[in-house]
Amino acid sequence: MPKAVWLLIIGMFINTMGNSFLWPLHTIYMHDYLGQSLSMAGFVLMINAGTGVIGNLLGGYLFDRIGGYKSIMLGIILSMVALVLLTIWHGWPEYIWFVAILGFSGGIIFPSMYAMVGSVWPEGGRKAFNAIYLAQNVGVAIGPAIAGIVAANNINHIFMANLLTYILFLAIVWIFYRKLVVTTNRHSSVLNEKKEIKQKAPFYAMMIVTIGYMLTWIVYVQWTSTISTHVLDLGITLKQYSLLWSINGALIILAQPMIKPIISRLEHKIKAQLIIGIVIFMGSFVVVAFAESYAMFITAMVILTIGEMFVWPAVPTLAGQLAPKGREGFYQGIVNSMATIGRMIGPFIGGVLVEAYGTPMMILILTSLMIFAIVTSLLYDLPLKKRTV
Repeated sequence: MPKAVWLLIIGMFINTMGNSFLWPLHTIYMHDYLGQSLSMAGFVLMINAGTGVIGNLLGGYLFDRIGGYKSIMLGIILSMVALVLLTIWHGWPEYIWFVAILGFSGGIIFPSMYAMVGSVWPEGGRKAFNAIYLAQNVGVAIGPAIAGIVAANNINHIFMANLLTYILFLAIVWIFYRKLVVTTNRHSSVLNEKKEIKQKAPFYAMMIVTIGYMLTWIVYVQWTSTISTHVLDLGITLKQYSLLWSINGALIILAQPMIKPIISRLEHKIKAQLIIGIVIFMGSFVVVAFAESYAMFITAMVILTIGEMFVWPAVPTLAGQLAPKGREGFYQGIVNSMATIGRMIGPFIGGVLVEAYGTPMMILILTSLMIFAIVTSLLYDLPLKKRTV
């Protein structure tokens, strides 16, 4: 890989590692340290995700207008300002505003990073984006483990730790990224897409499958919201909970050789990949519903990660297959938008259900939603069949 790609990989790793200090602990901090209800914590995370969507849209726009270097610098500086304020004032309701700013500023950074890697190494194709994805997972594997150690000493120190990673990221961007030569207008988004939808059958098929995709995200995101506080209520430590996410990130990387033969056999059977992954997801959450020991939560996380490795890559791949020529960016935008909606509303829905019925029942209720995701995976190609007829 070119040197420029390695620099982007290192930057993405540091950025993701710093972010993963906070996101597994947001709900725990608001609920256990700030005394807020789970539904309120879920509402704040919904705000965080919502501002992240706005930041993503702005980041793509800024990349085309001012370039990746300036866009990323803007995102980093805004993040640092929010973290400085959060380090000083981490009470309520200031926490809401600073978390909202972090969602917005982080959203600006990510599309520019992806657009830059595609621009500096266009001949790399999927390899370039896979390298960035791998860097993210390494960051997710290491970040929560460090955060657990820091939080075990004093949870307030995680804000300073995150700030230090952004200072390091700022130094790398300032020294190296301004020298990178990138070509703008190489990517498209939902906002940039102004063409009339002429081929409606692929569009309808995409909408059907992404509705199920959204439902899986509503359930998946409970691990970082309601389940996190449930784990602590059972007497499991913050350090141990953070380690679960390190297992998740490490397993995604280490299990690739083991799962590759299965994925290869199912390469042209996207429907089978989706259904297998969703069923595995459901098994994971059934284990969580009845888990009372740390070993059971580890088992559930391992099962969850295996399911994730089937489902998450399958939906963007299907979007690429369904997209008419010249509409790839539009269809990938649909995928990202539906995932974001799931991440936005999931914590709030989970918090409301926990307060009404308790955590085990909440998990079982939401897990049953994934039955509908199986249905959408089975039936998404009906519009395509009708068009063929």
